[in-house]
Amino acid sequence: MSRLALLKNRHAGQRCVLVANGPSLNKMDLRFLMHETVIGMNKIYLGFKKFHFYPRYYVAINRRVIEQGAFEISSLNCVKFIGTAGANGKVKEDALTYLVNTNTPKQRFGINLADDGLHEGWTVTYAALQVAYYLGFKEVVIIGMDHRYEYTGKPNEACRLDGPDPNHFSPTYFGGGQTWDNPDLAHSEESYFIARGEYERAGRRIIDATLGGACAVFEKADYRQIFQLAH
Repeated sequence: MSRLALLKNRHAGQRCVLVANGPSLNKMDLRFLMHETVIGMNKIYLGFKKFHFYPRYYVAINRRVIEQGAFEISSLNCVKFIGTAGANGKVKEDALTYLVNTNTPKQRFGINLADDGLHEGWTVTYAALQVAYYLGFKEVVIIGMDHRYEYTGKPNEACRLDGPDPNHFSPTYFGGGQTWDNPDLAHSEESYFIARGEYERAGRRIIDATLGGACAVFEKADYRQIFQLAH
């Protein structure tokens, strides 16, 4: 049995919070995350001190993200799922790090990561939803998935971002002359519909509790009600 196979259904029936990286995080008091099982993504480590939480799990698949943050990613003290295509030798497997096959995924939605691999789905959030499913979570609450971007050029096109980054919680996320891949919202939404279908078929839920989020695919809720926070 592989190391990855040992993680299957580790959190069967439980709830997790999937923290995306949109600017809406800056409008939230995220200290409640200290009491939740959190899956972070991409450059979420830029917000640890500001937001007062640390994830239990972490997911990254994009080659540029991994190259730009290889040291920080390798230093994270949590369980990490890194796509093999993006890792490209920059992040290596170790006790906390699992390299998951994204080069040749067998399914459009990886039900069994150890066998099927992980489909990138044009967005790391889709990859993280597959990880959450594999870990057995029955309810996934998404925050920070604003689903709106300012960019020039075509979807998926590499673009150098001079000046501050307006699309993520930190102006230095891709700002200051770093290169990022333009978002592909149409393909992202296609992926999200697939994820919602797989979760619902298994009697599970994905709830989008992003503050002011523009994605219309998932069930919506106010994060303050879900986590019983005072308005």
